[in-house]
Amino acid sequence: MNQPDRDMTGRFWTLANGIMLLMFLFSAAVQLNDPDPLAWMAVYAAAAAACGLEMRRRLPVWAPAAISIIAFIWAGSLYYRAHGVPLSALIAEWEMRDLRVEEAREMYGLTIVGIWMIVIVTVRWARARVAKVSSTR
Repeated sequence: MNQPDRDMTGRFWTLANGIMLLMFLFSAAVQLNDPDPLAWMAVYAAAAAACGLEMRRRLPVWAPAAISIIAFIWAGSLYYRAHGVPLSALIAEWEMRDLRVEEAREMYGLTIVGIWMIVIVTVRWARARVAKVSSTR
């Protein structure tokens, strides 16, 4: 890959992490009206912090891996109470009127956190591999 392509890829990656950082911060902020806000705010804040550090290329690879493991285990613990909720019910109303809908929203939010953290880990490993190959030439 030539230098302009690498620069554009780097800018796109930084932009993608910036967008996800804002989404995770918004997700943390809306937890203020939740009955148990601290745990939810912590997971979304950790994901936002990971995105911010990745934007500066200062994120240790273990951090998003740990966040994804936590998010996927937590999402899995909600699965049996949340499965079967139609996707239309998740966006039909902003208010929480049904516990199953709330738990389905929480499960999908944690899944988004886990997936994005896996994407970060994958990009980090690919970037390290390219750097290793480039340094041996």
